[in-house]
Amino acid sequence: MALTIFDLDNTLIGGDSDHLWGEFLVRHGHVDADFYRSENDRFYTEYQNGTLDIYEWLDFQFQPLAAHSMETLQQWHQQFMAEEIEPIWLAKAVALIESHRQQDDILLIITATNRFITEPIAQKLNIPHLIATEPEIIDGAYSGKVAGLPSYQAGKITRLNEWLKQQQISMEGSTFYSDSHNDLPLLEHVDHPVAVDPDKTLRATANEQGWAILSLRD
Repeated sequence: MALTIFDLDNTLIGGDSDHLWGEFLVRHGHVDADFYRSENDRFYTEYQNGTLDIYEWLDFQFQPLAAHSMETLQQWHQQFMAEEIEPIWLAKAVALIESHRQQDDILLIITATNRFITEPIAQKLNIPHLIATEPEIIDGAYSGKVAGLPSYQAGKITRLNEWLKQQQISMEGSTFYSDSHNDLPLLEHVDHPVAVDPDKTLRATANEQGWAILSLRD
């Protein structure tokens, strides 16, 4: 049983759920539209450029979670799934997941996007294991702070190693699918790195290293 790891945003789905969540909040008037849209776009550009301060981003992103009840947030998320995630569902990604499931691989999503956003998506994809950035919860409500180390860039390796130890799983024969140069540390860490619809930097590295490159877009 080999470990197969998937990035989520722009890999298994055809967009970035982090950024789309911000757009959803703006469109429905749950946040100050002009300020939130501007900051959401700025942080996304910094992520694409590899210059994102992950803690600054999380401080910004977690404030709406802290300002509302779990019940309200869950209702919003159901609407978010229908409006933002279903339109960017990738049939080829679902087929890829199923091919690994048929091989009895251990399936894991590892993503910098927080668990509130990503857990329902992982469940819809029927992937049983998820490592995501964790929003802190105190007394049944989000505090607005991050719990532990964000699973971002090299932090993905740290979080993965902790998970492997807990699960008593080996990295032997492991595969990782990702679109982003931010995931180069983990791509270099697995036995079989695969660039999926890669950004310019990752495509260049994949070509230099002889890594597999594939597209899951229709």
